[in-house]
Amino acid sequence: MGVLIGYSNMSYSTFFPAAFPALAIAHFLALLSPGQDFFLIVAHSIRHKLRGSRFICLGVALGNAFYIGVAIFGWTIIRDNQAIYQMVEAIGGLWLLLFGAELLRSKKRNTDLDFEQIQVPSVPKQLVLGFNSAVLNPKNALFYMSLMTVILGNEVTLTQQVSCGLWMFFAVLTWDLLVASIISQPSVQRPLSNYIHVVERVAGVVLFFFGLSLFVGYLR
Repeated sequence: MGVLIGYSNMSYSTFFPAAFPALAIAHFLALLSPGQDFFLIVAHSIRHKLRGSRFICLGVALGNAFYIGVAIFGWTIIRDNQAIYQMVEAIGGLWLLLFGAELLRSKKRNTDLDFEQIQVPSVPKQLVLGFNSAVLNPKNALFYMSLMTVILGNEVTLTQQVSCGLWMFFAVLTWDLLVASIISQPSVQRPLSNYIHVVERVAGVVLFFFGLSLFVGYLR
C-alpha cells in the first residue's frame, strides 16, 4: 500500500508542481471575469445557440494555447537568468495587482441585446472569430507569462509546464462551452446582467491578493 501511495504521489508531482492549485485557482478566477471573448460567445450563443458558437469556443481556447506556448518558450529562456527572472516576476506581480484593481472597479453592464436572425456561421469562420478574439488581446500574453513564471516558480520542469498548459487549455474550452450552453437558454439572458459586475469584483479581490503576495515576496 505504501509503495502504491508513493508511486501515486510521484506520478502527480511528475506532471504537476506544488504550486499547481494556486495556478489553477488564479486561472479559473480569470475565466470568471467576462472579457471580449465572453461577450463574443454570448452574442453568438444568443443568435445561433450552441451550434453557432461551439467552434468559437474552440478558437478562443486555441488562441489561449498559443500564448501558453509563448509563455512556456519564454520561460525556458529566462529560467537560468536570475536577473531577468526576477524582473519578469516583479512585472508579473505588478500586472496582477493592476488587473485585480481594474476588476474591482467593475460596474453593472447591460447585456440585454437584440440580434437579427442570420445564417449560422461556418465552422472555419467560428474558429477564426474565436482565435482572433483571444490572440488579438495583448493582455493574454502577459497574463499567461505571469501565471507560468510568477506562480509556478523557477523549479518547475518542462513536463510540468506542458501539463499545466494542457490543463489551462481544456479549462478554457470547457468553461467557454459551458457558458455557450447556458447562454443559449433565453431564461438566462436577462438575469445575467445583474451579476457580471459582482463576479468581476470577487475575481479582482483574489487576483489582487495573489499579485500583492507575489510582489511583496519579490521585494523581500
